[in-house]
Amino acid sequence: MKLPIENRKYSNEITEDDDGERVNIAGWVHEKRDLGGVFFLIVRDREGFAQVTLHKKTIGKELFEQAKKVPRESVVAITGTVKGEQKAPNGYELIPERIEILSEASHVLPLDITGKVGAELDTRLDARFMDVRTERTKHIFIIRSQVLKAIRDFLDARGFIEINTPKIVSAATEGGTALFPITYFEREAFLNQSPQLYKQMLIASGLDSVFEIAPIFRAEEHDTTKHLNEASSVDVEVAFVSDKEVMKLLEELIASVYSKVALYPGISKLNLQLEVPKVPFRRITYDEAIELILEAGEQIEWGEDLSTPAEHILGKTIGELYFITDWPRAIKPFYAQPTEGKDTCDAFDLMHPRLELASGSQRVHSYELLKENIESKGLSAESFEFYLNAFRYGMPPHAGWGLGVERLLMSMLEIDNVREVVLFPRDRRRLVP
Repeated sequence: MKLPIENRKYSNEITEDDDGERVNIAGWVHEKRDLGGVFFLIVRDREGFAQVTLHKKTIGKELFEQAKKVPRESVVAITGTVKGEQKAPNGYELIPERIEILSEASHVLPLDITGKVGAELDTRLDARFMDVRTERTKHIFIIRSQVLKAIRDFLDARGFIEINTPKIVSAATEGGTALFPITYFEREAFLNQSPQLYKQMLIASGLDSVFEIAPIFRAEEHDTTKHLNEASSVDVEVAFVSDKEVMKLLEELIASVYSKVALYPGISKLNLQLEVPKVPFRRITYDEAIELILEAGEQIEWGEDLSTPAEHILGKTIGELYFITDWPRAIKPFYAQPTEGKDTCDAFDLMHPRLELASGSQRVHSYELLKENIESKGLSAESFEFYLNAFRYGMPPHAGWGLGVERLLMSMLEIDNVREVVLFPRDRRRLVP
């Protein structure tokens, strides 16, 4: 089999300069249109659509019948001559001289790629490889790629060093709940909930500004539209700064990502007008949040974490991205720096009106205080000795945060279910594909 795609062009690479030229394209048969004496194949590739036009009288019977018989979603490679045509996608059509069927698709498809017939989310996830062929889903994942690139570019421009930390660990990052235990040869181990301990250890190494974009694992039993058991997190840790400075870094990163995504032409496929948020974001204390929640009639005690209804009340009241600061020590991790003389700590959450996006804090950098905090949470300091050792030999003051990639995408693109922004989501019910 000879593939005529050596000098293949994407559909958007063919322009008026190619009029009259011979080109090669390859892709999937998106639609077929039979007008009697004229037959159209609409071929789809990553960048768009190309119209292949076959006139029965001039094209030859064999080629004409071959085009008519090829099933939709079959993979084809086509050689033909470009001809200007205003009604065709991109303003041109291709008059074929050869059509090669590289892979013939089954006649019955698991879902409709054209979008004319809708499909339930579970159906789409079961056939994700096909779902990504649809315009809407394709653009979601191109945007996801752009978001990750924008984050890396933003942090790289500010001198951050990208790191990779282990995902198989011996101790919990945030307590014993929500852990995935695994058998690690003769020992028990866990899938990591967060790179928190390791990125702090690297601050002691002298790499004073680090970040990681990687999976995290939480054995949460929630089965909601915003929870996943395997998610992607952007984690940042910076030495010689306060929580206020890393909050500023976070809001500037968010605004930068929005501005990059807003330039992407495919955003229109999501029927979305993306507005870049203005910085600085509003800041309210935990105490102020409690007051707003109580004023709205929702019951909550000081020291409780915020429920989903409470978050919705705040989101509706504030109506934009905002920080909640000065959280009670009891509901934040052991590594959050306590506020002197208070029951609060220097921790913050970044909130979208719909849900929490990120959390962070000034970190404890004193060995004695950190050990005390670990034990106060009912944990064994001995289990964290590998981590605590980094604080014995010169740990600078530092702060950082973790940002959920999927939640950022979900809120930015106004998508209702977090599973839509993950190629192969993992939740309580889904382990394949």
